[in-house]
Amino acid sequence: MECITWFAPILPGKLDEWKSLIEEIEGPRKEDHRRSRERMGLTREVVSLMQTPQGDFACLFHEAEDLAKSFQTAANSDDPHDQWFGEKIQAIHGITPEMLRAPLPASLVFDYKAG
Repeated sequence: MECITWFAPILPGKLDEWKSLIEEIEGPRKEDHRRSRERMGLTREVVSLMQTPQGDFACLFHEAEDLAKSFQTAANSDDPHDQWFGEKIQAIHGITPEMLRAPLPASLVFDYKAG
């Protein structure tokens, strides 16, 4: 199982839109989002908000058997939910589908597990 933590900037003036997106994927689009993550092969997704003097960031944790394949699946999807979600991510974070097709620019440097 692979996992990654990464940060996505929330573009200036987009915090309320980001919060609305989270409410939507936890509310009326929850089932669509769950199916999306299943298609991607994700076994876990955790999102936190970090507010810093440099701006607001979404802190993300993703886990899957093959993370590169998971992100490529999302980037290449023609599913209506995935298309909608991708448009929101581009508007809020500036992340395009093309950016998800390549490996994320992060590498694991430490992974502690109890037991």
